[in-house]
Amino acid sequence: MSEVLKVAAIVPAYNEAGRIGKVLEAIAAAALVDEVLVVNDGSTDDTSAAASQYSGIRLLELPENLGKGGAMYEGACNTDADIVLFLDADLIGLTGEKIDSIIKPVVDNRVDMSIGVFRGGRFITDWAQIIAPYISGQRAIRRELFLQLPNIKSVRSGVEVAMTRYFRANGFTMGTVVLTGCTHVMKEEKLGCIRGLAARVRMYCDIVQTLIHCRSTRARKSVIIDLNKGSREPGTGNR
Repeated sequence: MSEVLKVAAIVPAYNEAGRIGKVLEAIAAAALVDEVLVVNDGSTDDTSAAASQYSGIRLLELPENLGKGGAMYEGACNTDADIVLFLDADLIGLTGEKIDSIIKPVVDNRVDMSIGVFRGGRFITDWAQIIAPYISGQRAIRRELFLQLPNIKSVRSGVEVAMTRYFRANGFTMGTVVLTGCTHVMKEEKLGCIRGLAARVRMYCDIVQTLIHCRSTRARKSVIIDLNKGSREPGTGNR
């Protein structure tokens, strides 16, 4: 008898009241998601109220903003699911079918972590993920693997870089799944040019700090799996 795996979708959210609804609607349409957790990361807007309008949602309230890594960690600690799926709260063009396409390679044990990458959403986000696909926040991973990541609670916006570096260092498999027509709302659109740019600079600083912290990490010989084609390319993650 094949193993039946429980999947939890975890949505870390900070001031996403006007955007999180579309993501939760897409999750509700996914066949492979068993549980949904929204982690309200110390929001100052109506994110909690917006999420609470949707049935079947478990809301986890953090009293202060921990940053993305901390919110993801708290979400993973508050479920017993075998696989956790992390999704950003500001996605555009997400569907249940696309969500399932991220989860399925991990459920089928083809990879240890599956990463959804944008294509055909809009030029700027497509190009960003062509240059650096491993900054994508759309990831399915075995919960036990995620919880053993060192210092994951403190890395804030550098969490995706930390996950990728850990997988490289330990030879785990990673694969990419194309999310056609998906993109996300940019910080400048949410906050205005000046505040948005400042938030973007802080995000890049978190990423750079994580890269510096992991600079001594050596990758094993490994592969990236293109899960849309089933092909392998030199890269990361091979046990």
